[in-house]
Amino acid sequence: MEETATRPLVLVIDDDEGIREGIVDLLEEEGFSAIGAANGMEALNFLAESKRVPALILLDLMMPVLDGWTFCKVRQGIAMLMEIPVVAISAAPMNGTHAPLRVDATLPKPFDPNALTWLATRMAGRKSFHDPHRH
Repeated sequence: MEETATRPLVLVIDDDEGIREGIVDLLEEEGFSAIGAANGMEALNFLAESKRVPALILLDLMMPVLDGWTFCKVRQGIAMLMEIPVVAISAAPMNGTHAPLRVDATLPKPFDPNALTWLATRMAGRKSFHDPHRH
């Protein structure tokens, strides 16, 4: 078994427990290390306390407490967070005034699990030794 420390860490921020756990399981099967947060505030607390910097953040936009749009605004003021690629995942429109600030990619819900793992591998893949397309 690969050392968890060498796997790229993905932070999954989604208030829907089923979706969040499904994404975490999917990513772990693909060779990532993944952790979930129920909202932007939980995610910010995790980021403040964690010794590991995620290779990627998957961000739901519509959440209670601190939503994805607000998380993006907070992120802009934190240099360390601006270095982490963010993929916004939402059923809400993500264009015009609804566009999340400076995210690296967007994935509309419902999404294809393969699209998610491909995107995660591509974006965190700079640090990943796991290529799902190479068998």
